[in-house]
Amino acid sequence: MRLLIAGWQGQVARALVEAAPGCPDVTACAVGRAALDICEAKSIERALAGISPTVVINSAAYTAVDKAETDVERAFALNRDGARLLAEAAAKRGIPMIHISSDYVFDGRKYDPYVEEDATSPTTVFGRSKLEGEEAVRAANPRHIILRTSWVFSPGGRNFVKTMLAQASESARVRVVDDQRGSPTYAPHLVTVILELARRLSKPNAVAPWGIYHAANSGTTTWRGFAEEVFKRSAALGGPVAEVDPISSKDYPTPAARPANSQLDCSKLERTFRMRMPSWQDGVADCVLRILRG
Repeated sequence: MRLLIAGWQGQVARALVEAAPGCPDVTACAVGRAALDICEAKSIERALAGISPTVVINSAAYTAVDKAETDVERAFALNRDGARLLAEAAAKRGIPMIHISSDYVFDGRKYDPYVEEDATSPTTVFGRSKLEGEEAVRAANPRHIILRTSWVFSPGGRNFVKTMLAQASESARVRVVDDQRGSPTYAPHLVTVILELARRLSKPNAVAPWGIYHAANSGTTTWRGFAEEVFKRSAALGGPVAEVDPISSKDYPTPAARPANSQLDCSKLERTFRMRMPSWQDGVADCVLRILRG
């Protein structure tokens, strides 16, 4: 199984490359913009011809949620137009595609976790660009799996866990939003799902239940609860700890409003593929351990 992974600098792509050596049946080729610009059709064709992948994984994205509010053209160029070009090129070669999307396609006003059939209604530029990216992939390549995920964290890159540990190293108290609820997702756990899906899709004449699936760690929490779990795990390892002061979203204004509800119901993934991700607390435990051990 040969994987072409677009977006090599992201947390998911890094976790894929890290996991691949442990899978003897996998050759993972993570390609950055220098070798693969998903906004350029000729660049995509060169990469596909050179790698000859059995599955294309698109983790490339414009993820600067706040900056996207003013950098609209670039956000849509990468999240919508680039996704479409990559899906079209893969479809021409009969290559299935796994596309990573986001809970931001929803407006966050629902009380319960979102299911795949819920109406989408993004309220941010990032969310709109990701939704239009989904629609572009669906239209361009019928052999697609779109994975919506949320609150991704990992030992590498910029993310909430690393931010909390860094702040705790400098201050005894941190202020964290407590009125937004979501499903924290550990990138290595998400990668386990992606690799298993890729295996199934790469089989000759594979006929999969194509479509949209939610993929996040089991359980939900608020950002405050997330922070407290980080410090709990850090304390057990002798790492930095801080007291968490809960605040509301209005006390922490951002250019792009965050969804009050980012919870994702992943039962469709479990029913269809018999895959259930571990608890988000398990992800935090492993992530903090790896960060503190360097």
